[in-house]
Parts: sequence; structure tokens; C-alpha cells
Amino acid sequence: MQGAMAAPSVAPVTRQISGRAPPAPVPDPSGPESGQSLAAAVADLPVLDASGRRVLFGALFRERRAVVVFVRHFLCYICKEYVEDLAKIPKSFLQEANVTLIVIGQSSYHHIEPFCKLTGYSHEIYVDPEREIYKRLGMKRGEETTSSGQSPHIKSNILSGSIRSLWRAVTGPLFDFQGDPAQQGGTLILGPGNNIHFIHCDRNRLDHKPINSVLQLVGVQHVDFTSRPSVIHV
Repeated sequence: MQGAMAAPSVAPVTRQISGRAPPAPVPDPSGPESGQSLAAAVADLPVLDASGRRVLFGALFRERRAVVVFVRHFLCYICKEYVEDLAKIPKSFLQEANVTLIVIGQSSYHHIEPFCKLTGYSHEIYVDPEREIYKRLGMKRGEETTSSGQSPHIKSNILSGSIRSLWRAVTGPLFDFQGDPAQQGGTLILGPGNNIHFIHCDRNRLDHKPINSVLQLVGVQHVDFTSRPSVIHV
């Protein structure tokens, strides 16, 4: 779901990137739309940090704009590789644009630190273990078969990626999927306050927004993601 209905004062944020992107899916009637305000009932829901401390969702973007990326689950190889590229965004780029980058997963908070070590991600990250915020925002559960094209952020094919995900599951301290495997994610631009500037709810695991297209909407410099690490984590 995408929109461009915000007030003129925030037009640079809500402006969509032109190109050959597929048509936007029909909005989920259960979720909000861009140009609206985030409901207080959603802003007041808690997320957990890596130590298990409860933080109100709305407090994450109360003072400034935030790019908030909801991921499927921490064992998903696609999420892992997407977050590896999010990790490459220099903090100085975000600071110059006065923007916060936030990842939210849906596992136990115990999985946050290992996931950050695996991906090299050092920006803000939280979890919503009960998926309440996912549900209130209309994040899809299950997958549409519509092709989303080739992602610039995914390095593995489905076979090798799935094998590595399974290996991480069976070699971890607890055999679990670190979240609901059927849950899809999405990307939002929120704040300051409860302003919603942009929403994209993923239709399937490959339907995430290209990172630079989102960064352009908030005035963050273009990032070169072509440099790939030579070591593949398992």
C-alpha cells in the first residue's frame, strides 16, 4: 500500500519514486493510509529492545521522522540480507537528514543481539513478539504469488538461502523460526509525532521497497550497495 495524500508541508516525504514498479496493491482496509495520523492505540503499543525493556512504539518517532522497517522473521534469509544492506547506511547520512532508521521484528527479544551480530546492523532495532503492531498496521499474513521482480538486496537464491536459514535454526540454542513464518513485513515513514507519510505493506517475501527509493523520500543520501562481503554467514 502506497500513498501520496500528505499535506503540502511534507510533500517531499510522500512523493513516490517513478519508474517501472508494479502497480500498488489494493490497500488493506484494516490498516491506516499515508496522510493519516497513526492511531493513539497503535502508538501506545509496546515494543521490546535487546534487553527486554518495553518502549512505546510512538516514542520511537515522536521527535523526528523515522524509516521503520518491519521484517518477516529473523531466520528469513531475505530479511537477513535486506538488513545487511540497511546496516551499510552510514549513521552520518541519517544524522544529516535528521532521520532515524528502525528495524522491528516479531521474535523474542533474546534474538535481537545475535541477529545484529549476524548482519552487522547497528541502528535501532526492536521486536513486537505478539505482532500487535503488525496487525494494527494491516501487515499481510501469507503470500501473494504476484512476482515482485529481482531485489537489488538479495544475494542468495531460494535453495541456498533456505538451507542456510534451516541450518541457523537447528544450530541455534532454541529450535524456532524466530517469528511467524507466514507474517509479511513492510516499510513506513513516520513522525514527528503520529504523522504517517508513507506506507508499503509487503505482498510477499520479495516485495520489500528498494532501500535507496525510501531514503530518497526522506532526503538521505544515496548509498552504494554494490560492495558485497566475501564471507557468507550460515
